[in-house]
Amino acid sequence: MRAYEVMFVIRPDLEQEQFEAVVQRFSDQIGTGGGQVEKTDIWGKRRLAYPIKHFEEGFYVLVNFQADNPVIEELDRTMAISDEIIRFKILRRVA
Repeated sequence: MRAYEVMFVIRPDLEQEQFEAVVQRFSDQIGTGGGQVEKTDIWGKRRLAYPIKHFEEGFYVLVNFQADNPVIEELDRTMAISDEIIRFKILRRVA
């Protein structure tokens, strides 16, 4: 398994329970695919540098995890079609 991190921005108009459910859903997806979530860092609501999908704010979340390539491909696919996610980026960590 390789080390990865995913940073994603969640819509600001979600309730706290919905926000937590989105974070938990993607963490569970990594775990059920055979990966291991090492750390979830919730940065909170922040102003975006520019409007994305008519939103000027968003909830930032950073997740460090280890997984194989099929987990990454499925995570990329589900985040791309999720209505709650404004923007995301998956990166492989070195060292």
